This record gives sequence, structure tokens and C-alpha cells, in this order.
Amino acid sequence: MAFKKLTLTVGALALAMAGPSVAEFSQDEIRIGYLADLSGPYSDNTGIGGKTAIQLAIDDFGGEVAGKPVKLYVADHQSKADVGASIARRWLDEDKLDMIVGGDNSAVLLAVNSLLSSKKFVFMNIGGGSTAFTNDSCTPYTVQYHYNTRSVARTIGSAILEEGGEDWFFLTADYTFGHDLEKETVDVLKKNGGNVLGRVRAPLGTSDFSSFILQAQAANPQVLALANAGDDTINAIKTSREFGLGDQMSVAALLMYVTNIHAMGLESSQGLLLAEPWYWDFDDDTRDFAERYYEEMNKMPNGNHAADYSAALTYLKAVEAAGSDDPDEVMAQLRSMDINDMYTKGGHIREDGTMIHDTYLFRVKTPDESEKPWDYMKRIATVDGETAFGSLDESTCSLL
Repeated sequence: MAFKKLTLTVGALALAMAGPSVAEFSQDEIRIGYLADLSGPYSDNTGIGGKTAIQLAIDDFGGEVAGKPVKLYVADHQSKADVGASIARRWLDEDKLDMIVGGDNSAVLLAVNSLLSSKKFVFMNIGGGSTAFTNDSCTPYTVQYHYNTRSVARTIGSAILEEGGEDWFFLTADYTFGHDLEKETVDVLKKNGGNVLGRVRAPLGTSDFSSFILQAQAANPQVLALANAGDDTINAIKTSREFGLGDQMSVAALLMYVTNIHAMGLESSQGLLLAEPWYWDFDDDTRDFAERYYEEMNKMPNGNHAADYSAALTYLKAVEAAGSDDPDEVMAQLRSMDINDMYTKGGHIREDGTMIHDTYLFRVKTPDESEKPWDYMKRIATVDGETAFGSLDESTCSLL
């Protein structure tokens, strides 16, 4: 009898193995979380627009994977690391989310990233620019999808040096992102003969930049480098214009978006250099996405929003190919895929978690150059992904 039981068991197992594979999912839904600053200084850079972009990706994919509906969760981390980590922990422990898209703020997203030491989920970091994500804080499940401070520094810093801007003063956001952006840019300067005449650090959410701009004015550099983002960048540029610094030195916004330009207007932002991997007016595909986004948001998307869309769409493709939402299987698929969509062509996720893709140097147009609404940026250089993000040899990721 024991022999018969064993025979039946083996036969049943063989039959099961011979049959069609069945997709395996942990829940009755594919659950994606979007965590971003929805109301603070970075809300224009990412904010609710990221939700719109991700939902467009879900809709374009058909709203389901292998018959399982895709559900989007959204929360405001308020640019506070403890708040962001708490939301992510609740999503993972109680709501059983499969993937989190990180909208912005390196300090907050590094706190979320630290949860991966005890929990397993796919973490698509879009707006956290710190290089720590793919270096000392890398994990098997983290992808730095859009940009990092190195890609920005190498794209803009090199261009300004080539134009003769050798003496720099830094006005830096006083937290991880700003520190990293300053450091990466200083490294470019030192390597190429530039000089740092001084630096000052301002808290996130500073409204009055007068004292900081006065210190920059006293140093008399050729270039005032703004190692900040969002409302901080806008307010710093406005203050620099009020003090007439535009007539005395070049102002380099190291991280700036088309939405920031729109908020300031071309009169205030014309001539600024910025680095972005994407622009809405590149081609028919980017314009199609931008038009659909505009219908929902009444403004054009920036690179963050395009990356939100691409990251969500790429994740869903990987889940479908894996036939599972298991993070190890999905990450294996993600690393094997070429990423070709309206955001990038020929992108790929490297062993250290960096999504390698080209980035571009833009100059903000003058009012006379702009030919239509939101026609603000002119592409003047293309930097290939390995040059912008650095070679794998430069990474200190422990996975290598």
C-alpha cells in the first residue's frame, strides 16, 4: 500500500509539472504605493503629478496582471523621514504592498530604503538623488530610476567649466541630497581645474535667502551653484535676481525642472543650465504622454513624472513576465530587461541598482525663443549613461 501511495503521489506531481504554469501572486491584487511630498517644498517637482503618471501607466497596461487588478496607494511623507518610514512600514505590514515608488527627498527615501534590511519589496526610487542608494545603502531590491547627484553634477559642472566658469560658490540644501549634490559637483571641479570660493547651507523650506545670497555676493564667484531643489531653488533664484547677481555672475540651478521654470517665468529663468533625462517636447511619444498628463493636471509633466510612469509600467511588465509578484523573481526580470518607452530607449538596470540611461544638458530659452506654451528648454548636449552615472567600478555597492 505504501508503494501505491508513493506511485500515485509521484504521478500526480509529474502531471502537475507537465501542465501549464500558473501565475503566483501573494494577494488578489498587485499593490503599488506612491510616497511623495504632496504639500511641501517639493510638491511641484513630484507631488500629486506622480500619482497621475503612475495611474496612466496602470491604465495603459490594462489595469491588471494575469487577471489580478492593480491598486495604487498614495501618501504624503511631508518631507519627514519618520513619517515616510512609518507610512511605508504600515503599507508593507498591514496592506501587503508589492512595490513602492519613492517620489522625492533623499533623507525620507533612505529611511524607507532601510526597511529593506528586514522586509522584501521592490523599491523604485525616482526623486531621491543621493548616490547612497546605489553605493553604501544599496539593496537587492532598490532601483535608482531617474537621476542621481553624480549624473547632474557631471552634466552641468563640466559644461559650465568648458564655458570658462572656474570660480564657484555653493548655496546648498542642508540635508543628504544637497550635501551629495555639492560633493559630486566639487569633485568635477577639482578634476577639471575649478575652484570653490565658499559655501553656505540653508535648511529645507527656507523662504528668505537674503543672508545667503549676500554671502555669495561677497565671495564674488563666477558661478553661484544652487545645490537645492523645488521651492528652495525658485526662491533662491528670485532673491539672486533681486540682488542683481545675474549681472555679476552665472547662476547654475543644479536641479531644476520645466515646472519650476513655469512657476518663475522665462524672464527670471532664461539662460539657466539644467540637466534632465527627459523633456516633454522630444518626439511624438513624449508629446502624446504630455498631452494626456496635461488633460489631468493642467500643466506639463517634468522628468520625475515621466520616470514615475516608466517605472510603474516597467514593473508591471516584469511582474507579467515573472508570473509572480515575488520580489526576487521580479528583480531578476527587471535586471534582464531593456527599457524602451517614451521615457528612455535602451535603458537597463545595473547590478548596483542604477537604471542606466542618457541624460541631457538644457539651456532655458529666452522669451523671444519660446514659440508655444511650455516651450522652455533647448537641448544642447547629450551625455551617455555610463559617463553621467559613472562606471560600475566607481560603485561601492556591497552586492558587486
